[in-house]
Amino acid sequence: MAQDDPKTLVSTDWLAKHLKDPDLRILDGTWFLPAMGRDARAEFEASHIPGARFFDIDDISDHRSDLPHMAPPVEKFMSRLRKLGVGDGHQVVVYDAMGLFSAARVWWMFRLMGQDNIAVLDGGLPKWQAEGHPTDSLPPVIRDRHMTVQRRPHLVKDVTQVSSASKLKDHEILDARAAQRFRGEEPEPREGLRAGHIPGAKSVPFTDLLNADNTMKPPDALRATFAAAGVDLNKPAITSCGSGVTGAVINLALERIEKTDHALYDGSWTEWGAFPTLPIATGDS
Repeated sequence: MAQDDPKTLVSTDWLAKHLKDPDLRILDGTWFLPAMGRDARAEFEASHIPGARFFDIDDISDHRSDLPHMAPPVEKFMSRLRKLGVGDGHQVVVYDAMGLFSAARVWWMFRLMGQDNIAVLDGGLPKWQAEGHPTDSLPPVIRDRHMTVQRRPHLVKDVTQVSSASKLKDHEILDARAAQRFRGEEPEPREGLRAGHIPGAKSVPFTDLLNADNTMKPPDALRATFAAAGVDLNKPAITSCGSGVTGAVINLALERIEKTDHALYDGSWTEWGAFPTLPIATGDS
């Protein structure tokens, strides 16, 4: 797969060349863990890639759920994106302030809603700034455009489906959390959650898919990373993490190696770890 692919991942050079394209829409999909003590919207308003609009992962979610930032209903996604001036015929590029952390979640959400013309900016805002590309603090000029949305339910899994996959072993369940959390050696950052992982899951920390500068590894290196984790790429995959954000980095990596039968467990460990009746495993197995 080419490095620059407007449906998965584009470089800072690609974005710099296309920055003034009339149908380009740039989204800042930054989201921080509460423990990071950072305000994503405030940082966006202080400095962002010219023309960017802020995609609030917590707001553009299903507020009927007790779980954090679950995928929103179709109608809410459509209305929020219309307010951002993003619609049919636009090429979207999404980035985040960590390099490659939460932007993949926004990419996955667009795909869930039937929108394929979206790419993650490889290396995100840190790489863009390090290379001397422009930023500003100006609000974008918003022009309404309709978005046609058709939800693809096969791209998301719920707890019942993941429980079945764990028992039947007919999917590879890939956990993006740090290895210490996967093994149950570190407490979960969210209060009340048990430590460990879904039985049968494989540990694929999302950071293992990235280079030192938080760009994504090339496809051959991604395949090697999955092989080292014992992942059978012939099986369909379900990704998981703490709350459905960094798991999407694995989905993006799978798409980069042209594996298309993958879905995200939206509730992830925030849901699984809270249910005392669901089994957990610890250690490496």
